[in-house]
Amino acid sequence: MKISERAKRIAPSLTLEITAKANKLKADGEDVISFGAGEPDFNTPDFIIEAADVALKEGMTRYTPAAGTMTLRRAIAGKLERENGLRYSPEEIVVSNGAKHSLHNAIQVIVDPGEEVIIPAPYWLTYPELVKLADGVPVIVETKKENDFKLTAKELEKAITSKTRAVILNSPNNPTGAVYSKEEFASLAKVFEKHKDIYIISDEIYENLVYDGAETASFALYSDEIRNRTILVNGVSKTFSMTGWRIGYTASNKELAKAMSSMQSHMTSNPNSIAQYATEIAFNDIRGEKFVQGMQTEFGERRKLIIEELKKSKALTIIEPEGAFYCLVCVSSLFGKSADGVVIDSAKKFAETLLEKEKVAVIPCESFGAPDYIRLSYAISPRDIERGVKRLVRFADGLK
Repeated sequence: MKISERAKRIAPSLTLEITAKANKLKADGEDVISFGAGEPDFNTPDFIIEAADVALKEGMTRYTPAAGTMTLRRAIAGKLERENGLRYSPEEIVVSNGAKHSLHNAIQVIVDPGEEVIIPAPYWLTYPELVKLADGVPVIVETKKENDFKLTAKELEKAITSKTRAVILNSPNNPTGAVYSKEEFASLAKVFEKHKDIYIISDEIYENLVYDGAETASFALYSDEIRNRTILVNGVSKTFSMTGWRIGYTASNKELAKAMSSMQSHMTSNPNSIAQYATEIAFNDIRGEKFVQGMQTEFGERRKLIIEELKKSKALTIIEPEGAFYCLVCVSSLFGKSADGVVIDSAKKFAETLLEKEKVAVIPCESFGAPDYIRLSYAISPRDIERGVKRLVRFADGLK
């Protein structure tokens, strides 16, 4: 059987591999605690669910424009002006089947075969694969711990070549939890001002989840010229705990929006019509803002708890996150040590052995561009955070 070269280039997901093993153990009756969750553990708010029910009963079950309903695009434009200080017309908004689909659309319309896309590491593991699907070349830039794993202007300038077509920026970041300040974005923007043919893909999916006074900023705010080359990507999966509803969106200039809408019309047609209506209500109802505030407060408390518990370890080094709901933990000091004869020679081996010995699932970050680290999600109950980290610390500190 022939498989396309494009498909062969896509790397299998370590996240799914570990998650599958954890789920198998759970199904066998084991007391598994998983820190792998990439989604809030809150249910979608009742008023959004009720809006979907209304949409069903009123027959909002047919095709919509490929880029999404005009009323939803107006609601998104209103949100961007109200919360981000950005003015976009509804014609500059494209609603897609989740933020991942939005990223795919963005990369497909700006990257030709052989062109390069700069991706700061650590990164969300899907970014390089989306670039490969466009026959582009992911260019990974290793950021530094002393810079909180954030791309600097000097690193950006050094990575740019004649083939560079775009840069992907993610703030708050998955997996590090790093948040770029306005000043840091301004420093990067000055580099882009010198390179007029490079686009910026700004993934802002975790924008509402920041802590301890950290503030997010949209990259497109810097100037009109930078806004014109920025494709802002966001969605409702993290904001309103609507991961399964599959609604994401882009905000860009009209030419890019038209191209993404046209491409999407042939690939998937419109996003789910019922989910679109429910999302419109989510953006327009004050209860949405209150839900986000409550979720942010709860995640802030869990963040404090997981940091407090992890700091009890003598062997682990943690990167304290400013945003999102992940904590990056360095395990490289444990490489070469063993557990019952099993030698820990990588983050993957650490995660596999931890799951086997302590029934705790964590995500090894080799495929996130951070081979010395594991990622823990604190989108789980405080009780499980406490129980799971105790097991993790016992395992790490007990390695010989």
